[in-house]
Amino acid sequence: MYREHPLRELVRQQKKQIPKGICSICSSHPYVIEASIEKAIAEDTYVLIESTANQVNQFGGYTGMMPHSFANYVKEIAIRKGLNKDRLILGGDHLGPLVWKNETEDSAMGKAEELIAQYIEAGFSKIHIDTSMRLGSDSKDRKLNIKTIALRAAKLYSVAEKTFEEIKNKVSYRPVYVIGSEVPVPGGALGNEDLKVTKVTDLKDALDCFRETFTEKISSSAMENVIAVVVQPGVEFGEGFIHEYSREAAQELSTYIKSESDFVFEGHSTDYQRATLLRQMVEDGIAILKVGPALTFALRECLYALEYIERVMFRFRDSTKLSAFSEILEKVMLGNPIHWEKHYHGSRDDIKIARKYSLLDRCRYYLGNREVMESVKRLIRNLETVEIPFTLLSQYLPQQYVKIREDALENTVGSIIKDKVRSVIDIYPQFRM
Repeated sequence: MYREHPLRELVRQQKKQIPKGICSICSSHPYVIEASIEKAIAEDTYVLIESTANQVNQFGGYTGMMPHSFANYVKEIAIRKGLNKDRLILGGDHLGPLVWKNETEDSAMGKAEELIAQYIEAGFSKIHIDTSMRLGSDSKDRKLNIKTIALRAAKLYSVAEKTFEEIKNKVSYRPVYVIGSEVPVPGGALGNEDLKVTKVTDLKDALDCFRETFTEKISSSAMENVIAVVVQPGVEFGEGFIHEYSREAAQELSTYIKSESDFVFEGHSTDYQRATLLRQMVEDGIAILKVGPALTFALRECLYALEYIERVMFRFRDSTKLSAFSEILEKVMLGNPIHWEKHYHGSRDDIKIARKYSLLDRCRYYLGNREVMESVKRLIRNLETVEIPFTLLSQYLPQQYVKIREDALENTVGSIIKDKVRSVIDIYPQFRM
């Protein structure tokens, strides 16, 4: 039998002026998921792992996984690591017609309804409904009307609730919902444009419209299941820039959310924010902090560093085939540029550097490629045959070197990779009850 969702307690704590927050892990990479789960076990906290509509959907998304397969994949890791199943929260991000926005409303919304039904059936319990995008049959000459956005959201909410009623005896938690979308396309901004913090007047107008529409189309109590609203608090990142959180710029939003009793804010694209700023965001009512590219950015940094170590240690051993990880990743990205070509700009050299080092980390879309995965496996196998010398760890992975010297980290490849990922997760707040 399902229970009250733990994120409701997060909201209650916030409303008591107790600054509690939770990190939302937006990644499908096994090392990222393992690192997140191991941290939750060690610290007895909840772990919130989310997938986006373009990453996981009924057609496979760019990961090749459908909602059920992604849920099972994460649950299998959690079981193997020994995580209490009640500590795992699965979330769906930007669930709506995003992937099919170039199609007509009937077509795109039909697919979005099937998408959200499959997420609920698979046990996802934190559901971000996002209908903010213009569809193929909408006018291209004017901004999408908030009433249209709310009506489409109400339709998806109804599908989610109907699906939940059919499977409620099989799941752990009653779904809670997040509405709103004040962010660029998922995964970071395309340019270093000036960000505009959400105006409270605009937020109030949107919420009034949602409340009216949900009451009219669903029930007077429908909005009670909405625990968070996505706003733009002034944080973003791009190819080579970071917009850092400014408490002063977000003061009006912070004052407003503390007067609201029913929900908190969800912040997207919080990647690369400093720890002090993340704490301020939670104190200011932005209780759900989403992070994704920064995690795989750290993972990629670690794999590059390990490849340098591999070259030093095995370059002149004729019996050892090197992983060639960076070369294979570059070859695969050049062979299928769909995930990066619209995001990187400048000269040929600028784009080449961006493919490897950009904060957008578009190379994360290629880490699941068969050739790339095989090169990573070879890299790990090679390094597992030796003990990496302190001198090389000091040169290429200095943070992990210090931890190994202090006996706080095992000198194994897997431990080193996950610790590098943990260095990002560790600066985020974790929620426990």
